[in-house]
Formats: sequence, C-alpha cells, structure tokens
Amino acid sequence: MSDQTKISEAADMLQTAYDSSNPCLPVRTMLDEGDIDAAYAVQEINSIRRLEGGARLVGRKIGLTSKQVQKQLGVDRPDFGLLFDDMAVPDGEEVPASAVLQPRVEGEITYILEKDLTMERPTTTDVVSAIAYASASIEIVGSRIKDWDINIQDTIADNASAALMVIGNDKVFLDEFDGRMCGMVMENRGEPVSVGAGVACLGHPINAVRWLAEEMVRRGRPLSAGDMVMSGALGPMVKVEPGEVYEVRISGLGSARAAFAPE
Repeated sequence: MSDQTKISEAADMLQTAYDSSNPCLPVRTMLDEGDIDAAYAVQEINSIRRLEGGARLVGRKIGLTSKQVQKQLGVDRPDFGLLFDDMAVPDGEEVPASAVLQPRVEGEITYILEKDLTMERPTTTDVVSAIAYASASIEIVGSRIKDWDINIQDTIADNASAALMVIGNDKVFLDEFDGRMCGMVMENRGEPVSVGAGVACLGHPINAVRWLAEEMVRRGRPLSAGDMVMSGALGPMVKVEPGEVYEVRISGLGSARAAFAPE
C-alpha cells in the first residue's frame, strides 16, 4: 500500500486544484505504481471533505466501461466516483464557464434505484428488480489534472473525473426500451458529435450497474434505494466548446441538454 502521507498529499493537491480552478500535475507519481486502492483512498479523503462541507451523496458514476478505453489505460475493469446533490444541473440550464475544469461531455443512461443492493454478489435479476426507472443523461466530466494527463490512478483519485450531470426529464421503465441495443446520438448545432449504443457499455449498461453494486458492498458504501447510477458512456467523450449546447438523444429514453456559457 502506498504511503499514507503521500495519499494525503495527493488528496490535498486535487482539492487545491478544485478550489483554485487551477489544474495540478498528475498524482500517480505520488502513489505506488498500480495501487488502485491507494487511488480510491485519495478519492475517499476528498469525498469526506465534501460531505462534511454540506454536500449530500445521491449516487455513483461508473467510468471506463468501454473495452477500448480500458485497453488504452491498461486496465480490465471499470472505476467509480461519487455523485453529490450539488453536481445536478437542470436540463438545458446554462453551465457557467468557470464551473468545470477542462470540461467534456458524454451521453449515458442513468438508473434510479427503488431497492437497496447490499448482497455481496448480486445477480442481473437482483439489479433489474432494484431499478425503478431510467433516463437519458449527460455527464459533464472534468479533470483537475492538467491537460487530462491521466492514468487509471489519476482518474480514480480525481473522483473518476466527475464534475456535473444533466438528467433528462423522461422516466422510462426497463421493459419499455432495449438497454443493449438503444442508440445514442449527441448533437451540437444539429451535427452529430458522438454516436453509440448501449452495447458499448460493458455489453449492456446493466452489467456495469451489477459490477458497481458488488464493488460498493466490498468498499463499504452499498447502493441504496433512491440512489442514481450513471452507468457509463455510450459513445466517445466530446470536448466542450464555450457557448455551445449539446443534446443527447437515446432511443426509447428521450433526451437531455447541456448548455455552456460563453467564456
């Protein structure tokens, strides 16, 4: 395990970057190479700070659900970050230019739970029965690390690069759409900038949620009724341009819009 002092220093670097809106250098050099648990320990320090500051935990986000991205980062599993109430942006409401460092957007399916998922090895049936409904969504990711110079340890430590989220207004039951084959398109000024489908997310977004449920029990923060789960990108991440509006449409699930203020 990486040195605890270095873990604390890495958390301080990321927190300072967040508070000052000035990206920092990668934190991976402060941790033992490949030490994933140390990266989550960094994440936990700043998550506790956020909770103690008055934020409310409302769910989780899953990252690295694309096999191609996993291969690029040399990993064989997804990662997760925590979602807080102050990350939520109403559909179409303008995001201030200073709100997110180095913003990018992804189209995703978000699931809302109506039952706890506390079993150590949940089945797909367990997960499906725990979900109340799904919505189209946009995750606005950002990196507190300069120039997005990240590896798996950096992004985990940085709360899986979570920043803000836009959840669409439509609430759809699981039997009303095909989570695996549903198509996603993200447009800017009427032009597609990202396309994909549910199958791009670990073969099916429910697979990602099942992985998360098991991981959260193992790490002592099990998913609870009322939690939202952003299940992972259905297509390539898109760099945000100031003053632009990005709309995601997912077949059977409706749409969500993220608008960004000019610089």
